[in-house]
Amino acid sequence: VQLQASGGGVVQAGGSLRVSCAASGRTDSPIAVGWFRQAPGKEREFLAAVDWSDRATKYADSVKGRFTISKVNVNDTVFLQMNSLKSEDTGIYYCAARRGNWRTTQSGYDYWGPGTQVTVSS
Repeated sequence: VQLQASGGGVVQAGGSLRVSCAASGRTDSPIAVGWFRQAPGKEREFLAAVDWSDRATKYADSVKGRFTISKVNVNDTVFLQMNSLKSEDTGIYYCAARRGNWRTTQSGYDYWGPGTQVTVSS
């Protein structure tokens, strides 16, 4: 599975942004896709994940109610809609995939794409 994240940019605090993760390759078997963020000087952290089979989702407490993860069937793309952005949401956003159901740890994912930078200005 190959992944490509896109859609990052600079946004003001309180604003919205949507990042995308396009998957290609062996996506026919059940997989889950997760989004992670790495802020400057911090560990990479889990944000949200979705199971492709039943659309079950999981969110970190820090983004629950502000971020929404969704999958589009047509072109195997997963979106992360981010609203009410805060300066602490700044970081590099990575999408990752695994065979099976979602996980909340980096080690639970086998496939990673290059990240996309999101900067929230205050």
